[in-house]
Amino acid sequence: MNETEVLPHRVLHLHERVLGRNQEQAARNRELFCAAGVTVVNVLSAPGSGKTALLERTLVDLKDEVRAAVVVGDLATDNDARRLARSAAPIVQITTGSLCHLEASMVARACEEIELSTLDLLFIENVGNLVCPASFDLGESLRVVLTAVTEGEDKPLKYPTLFKTANVAIVTKIELAEVCGFQPALLRQNIANIAPQATIIELSARTGQGLSAWYTCLRGLIHAHA
Repeated sequence: MNETEVLPHRVLHLHERVLGRNQEQAARNRELFCAAGVTVVNVLSAPGSGKTALLERTLVDLKDEVRAAVVVGDLATDNDARRLARSAAPIVQITTGSLCHLEASMVARACEEIELSTLDLLFIENVGNLVCPASFDLGESLRVVLTAVTEGEDKPLKYPTLFKTANVAIVTKIELAEVCGFQPALLRQNIANIAPQATIIELSARTGQGLSAWYTCLRGLIHAHA
């Protein structure tokens, strides 16, 4: 064969096909959640931003007024699921192996283990990643992105796609701001520039600072879907 000869080829748009199938399943999930009357919150962040700590505190603080459950996505281990299970809320673990995000089909299967009609609120704790999950709709009512003060002020600039899809941007570990030399105003400005639609909440799951704003957000969301 001549070294310059070009073999016949075709382009396979695999990413588009995967996303298309996911969108179809996400629409079915949304119909299921709507029929069950449950509000679904997709929680995303980098590893270590405090997703599990925030959900732990939320499940405990709201247990007497909100019926909640959590679907937990992790590459490996069920450590986060076991932490959350201490709240006595229904918890379902999804272990993705090498996959760096949750997909709508995974959530659909996990929800078969939950009686959705008995819930007010379903949290989906996505895999810790600021890139892959941005493209995958899971059928959620609200998309929440967390960024910790220990990560610096430029995360929205480095990972704009995820922040652009967020309804709420939560700044976590705010009790460490001073010791980290963190500039809250700069982060707020960066979020506003990248994601002007996002409500910004600053909080600490450890001290409780700012949690009332988060809980007010959740109550309003549940009321809107009632």
